[in-house]
Amino acid sequence: MILLVVIVAAALLFDFFNGFNDAANSIATIIATQVLTPLQAVAWAAFFNFAAFFLFGTSVAKTVGGDMVNLDFVTPYTILAGLISSTFWLWFTSAMGLPISASHSLIGGYAGAAISRVIHVEGFSSALKALHLSGWSLPVLFIVLSPLLGWVLSYILMTGIYWAFQKSSPKRMDVWFRRLQLVSSAIFSLSHGSNDAQKTMGVIAGALVAAGVQNSMDDGIPLWVVFSAYTAISLGTLSGGWKVIQTMGHRITKLKPRGGFAAETAAAGSVFLATGLGVPVSTTHTIAGAIAGVGSFHRPKAVRWRLANDIVGAWILTYPLTAVAAALVFAIIRLIVPGA
Repeated sequence: MILLVVIVAAALLFDFFNGFNDAANSIATIIATQVLTPLQAVAWAAFFNFAAFFLFGTSVAKTVGGDMVNLDFVTPYTILAGLISSTFWLWFTSAMGLPISASHSLIGGYAGAAISRVIHVEGFSSALKALHLSGWSLPVLFIVLSPLLGWVLSYILMTGIYWAFQKSSPKRMDVWFRRLQLVSSAIFSLSHGSNDAQKTMGVIAGALVAAGVQNSMDDGIPLWVVFSAYTAISLGTLSGGWKVIQTMGHRITKLKPRGGFAAETAAAGSVFLATGLGVPVSTTHTIAGAIAGVGSFHRPKAVRWRLANDIVGAWILTYPLTAVAAALVFAIIRLIVPGA
């Protein structure tokens, strides 16, 4: 029971850092366009992160908790190793100002630790028994689909905006879209809470099953788990990862209120689609793709592609690095606790 409490605490700490890193996703554009001050923006985003608690189910949590990793090979120590790996990577990249996928960090660590346990118990030839390979198809597809969809939708929205306001002056457009961006930022924060908080719920539910407190993932996610996950991610968002916010809001491309509105609305649509399908998706990938879509609408050179390449590189490295790190952490745990 003490170990389970430690795991729940570690999962909620990860959830907090998730909100801390992903605060940039929800508020970078609204700060970059000076619609709200930084403190107003984080409070706005945190409120709507938590509001998702009242509106959405737990299908994403079920996918993360049991549809991707074989719970027959999961122990509480496995989950702890995955959480240590993913939380460290999330903290490190936040300190570096790199927006990365908390989803991929968590899933990579969880899978890496499970694979490590199977290797210790049954050997290298059985490593893939740790995974439900069919459960990885949509999450892997959305690695490419979510930023691409964000890019396409934001480009279409920008086209529609300029067509609808072709007789308006830029100043008048800014007046309208400074107001509308409050709505788009709220919608995107809601979508962020609906998808990201559920990933932590899934890991905690998996720990409850592994510890024998809950029979299976089919029993559902306890209400206290749902409430705790939404609270932790909202507090993380309220704390704000300022270096990541600067990268997302200022360094990828320059944004005006109409561009911020298009990026947030497009990204929210993509994330809501994934949540409806029960797919854990990267909100960071999605909003970054949408911001790049806004920049490329004006002209391709408006996007700082070199910085975008650095961000994509961090995304690509997240799965393997967190998986390998979790495997190493689990190996160390096995040395300390034989049979873990």
